[in-house]
Amino acid sequence: MTPEERIAALGLVLPEAPIPVANYVPYRFAGNLLYLSGQGPKRADGTYRPGRLGRDATIEEAYEDARLTGLNLLAVAKSALGELSRIDAVVKLLGMVNAEPDFSDHPKVINGCSDFLVEVLGEAGRHARAAVGMGSLPNRMTVEIEAILLVRD
Repeated sequence: MTPEERIAALGLVLPEAPIPVANYVPYRFAGNLLYLSGQGPKRADGTYRPGRLGRDATIEEAYEDARLTGLNLLAVAKSALGELSRIDAVVKLLGMVNAEPDFSDHPKVINGCSDFLVEVLGEAGRHARAAVGMGSLPNRMTVEIEAILLVRD
């Protein structure tokens, strides 16, 4: 089963890759590495659930947001690669959580993306990772995640 078929089997639709709203590109190749710019949990209607962990968003809500962010990262990867089966490995994620200073469960939130990538890509989805707290994120979104992928020609 291809990654695209796994996404469909999960009842999900791979969205169109978002268009950058500032002076950056959505991805950049460096040899066989594909660097994906940070993505958030943008919904199909273009909105984000606002929230700050430890104040007005739960771990469960933000976990789902991180999962959606994983889908959005794969949308960018597909636009770069044509097909997701070209991903040999997710090398590294940087997961940023919009959190109060005393919030300490950042890894539980970013697990949403990590779990999703393994569901869709299997062993190729396992990765090194950082999950850190931020004082704020664009659009007041709960999470932003960037990725580095190893790809084949």
